[in-house]
Amino acid sequence: MDKIFSEIQKINRLIHEPSRLAIMAILHELKEADFLYLLNTTGLTRGNLSAHITKLEEAGYIQVEKKFVGKKPKTIYRLTEEGRKAFRAYINSMKDIIGGL
Repeated sequence: MDKIFSEIQKINRLIHEPSRLAIMAILHELKEADFLYLLNTTGLTRGNLSAHITKLEEAGYIQVEKKFVGKKPKTIYRLTEEGRKAFRAYINSMKDIIGGL
């Protein structure tokens, strides 16, 4: 039981928050996603989504690309290599915890 508790203490809390976990999972599975896709898929408000993306970007987990398609702005998000590594480590930690129960 001490090992499980030790593993729980090591969980990446930045990723573990449900909204950020959803964003990371979506971006892990897709090469990239735009703001509206993430907005519709997660069900978050624009402000909440933006705040969570900012935290993930500041951690170096997400790359943000702003461009125009025609005259309309479009923001694209991708996981960085560091973000992919952090997400895989998070998933492996969760597997270890669940496997130890």
